[in-house]
Order: sequence, then structure tokens, then C-alpha cells
Amino acid sequence: MDFKEKIAELESELSTTKYNKATQHSVGLLKAKIAKLKREMIVEAKKGGKHTGFSVKKTGDATVTLVGFPSVGKSTLLNSITNAKSEVGAYDFTTIDVIPGTLLYKGAKIQLLDIPGLIVGAAKGFGRGKEVLSVIKASDLIIIVLDERSYPKYAMIMAELYNADIRLNGSPPNVSVERSGFGGIDLGTTVRLTKMEPETVKGIMREVGFTNATIVIRQDVTQDQLIDALEGNRLYIPGIVIVNKSDLMSTALKQKIASAVKPDLFVSAEKRANVEQLKDLIFTGLGLIRIFMKQPGKDADLSEPMIMRRGTTISDVCTKIHKQILKNLRFARVWGSSRFPGQKLGLSYKLKDGDILQLHID
Repeated sequence: MDFKEKIAELESELSTTKYNKATQHSVGLLKAKIAKLKREMIVEAKKGGKHTGFSVKKTGDATVTLVGFPSVGKSTLLNSITNAKSEVGAYDFTTIDVIPGTLLYKGAKIQLLDIPGLIVGAAKGFGRGKEVLSVIKASDLIIIVLDERSYPKYAMIMAELYNADIRLNGSPPNVSVERSGFGGIDLGTTVRLTKMEPETVKGIMREVGFTNATIVIRQDVTQDQLIDALEGNRLYIPGIVIVNKSDLMSTALKQKIASAVKPDLFVSAEKRANVEQLKDLIFTGLGLIRIFMKQPGKDADLSEPMIMRRGTTISDVCTKIHKQILKNLRFARVWGSSRFPGQKLGLSYKLKDGDILQLHID
């Protein structure tokens, strides 16, 4: 029996097992076994030779990928907000390769990628799924594009991403694990675990390969979150959900879709409706901020901002400009988010979008 057959057998058993307190332990072990087999299957596949995928060179300040089923208007959307020229057609699978485009917005250069339409079973390799998903995994932001026909299948897209180890808009579980040479499993918690018993935690750990280890759980995690933490290869990528072709929809249909999917925005790439709002969502979703530099005795240069990420410190800006600056920096002044204009602030100060920064260097 090969990996796929073993996984299918365990998934079938899992699907027919009713989850309750009595079966909690066995369900957890089944999930752990499936995760371990999937990991082993990937390792074995890599040994088999080179995998042919899409070749995409990342450029700009960030990379965004348009994800959706075929013919939802991703190509039209790409063309409407970037300098790309992706082929558009009223039939499935128009895009058979990755088409890049560049969105210039608020001084940022954002790479957008139009990829072949995702299909059910992509995570298992159907429809060049592995290649498509490899591009998605390298993204800084994922835009899920739906339309009137595809919105009922939104859950399927989320399932494909989940099965490919992508946790859209998620965050890593607050769990730390350290292997040891002996002593079995030492479990420590800072919160009360309500979703599984301590023995289930230890059982799951053993199934995925942790025989001797110290684990500290600081969050009331589920079995799936625990497995994610133990596997350590999950990708936590921010995402936006939009519904395209809104110009063809009635108000009643929009309300129905909004209730079912809760999208971030309705757009019409063809009519360019809400395109500017989408650009702003992309900029915000990526966590980008603009920092304007000011030389002593001169006005700030507002024409070319330095594009950084939310949470950036003065130290981060110095390092990006040149590592030597940190050694020679006397002090820094900030206009914008500071308590008063031109306030002297330390290297650990977190800058905000639109701040003006002045560095005084020896």
C-alpha cells in the first residue's frame, strides 16, 4: 500500500468517526498519522527527481497572487490594476502560465501574479496543482477572486489552500517544542486546555515523531493547531476575498453572496468599479508603510518614500539604507507619529505610515 492509499484509508476512517469526548483521543491520533504520512510522501517525492514548476522571479516590495477557479476574471483584474497584458477570454483555462504585473501605489512597487485557475484536488497534484500552489506559497498576500458562478465553491478553495499547508489570515499557535535525548514528553501549559486532554497531546506528539521532548503550550489549541505547531512547516499568509463581475449582479444577489462568503470587496474589473479601493486593501493587507527621509536643514523628500513593513523600527530603516549607519548614528528625529514634531527617538521606536525620519550621523 503506497502513501496515497494509506492516507485515503485513514481519511476515510476519520470522516466516519463521530467526534466527541470519548473519541477525542483516537481522532487526534488519526490526524497526526495523516500529517506524518503526508510529510513522508513529500520527502519521498523530492527524492524522485526534479519537479517542473512555474518560473517566477520575485520583484518589487511585495508579491501578491490572484487565486480562484478558472474564468472568474483574474486576467481582466490583473490588467485593470497593473501594467500587465494577460490574455482574456470567455472560456476556461485562458491562463496556462504565470503572468506578472506591477502595481504602482503610494510609492510601492507590488508584483501581482495571475496564475492558472485552481481546481478541486490541486493540493493532490491535479491540474498542475502542485506547480500553482508553489507560486501561491511564495506570496506575501493572497487575493481570492470569486464570481457569481464560483462563490458557492469558496469553501473548496479554502480547503485546497489548507491541504497545501497554507493558513490564510491565520497566526502560528503559541506553542514551543524542543527535542531532548531522554525523559519522554514533558508537557507544560500556561492556560487550561479545553479542547483535548494532556494524554492526547502526548499521543499526537508521539505519532508525528516526538518521543523525547519538552513542550510548552500558551494557547488553548485545537488538535489541528497542535499538529501545525509540531510539523513546523505551515505558511501563515494574509488574504483578501473579493467578488468580481459585480456590475452583472442584482442587489439581492450581492446580499446573498455577502451573507454566504463575507467578502472584503465587490469589484468589477471590466468596469473598473472599486479598483482603487482594492489597491488600498492590497497595500494595507501587505502591512506596507511609507517612510519619508529628511536631511538636516532641508525639506523632506515626499516624492520617493521608503517602503517598509508595519512594525518597522528606526533601526530597521538604518539597516536597510546601510549597516554602517547604525554605528555612526548620533540620534534620529521623527515627524508624524511622534508626540511632537522632530522628537528625538531611540532605535527601537516603531514608525507609522507617513512618518518623516531624519538621521543625524557622525
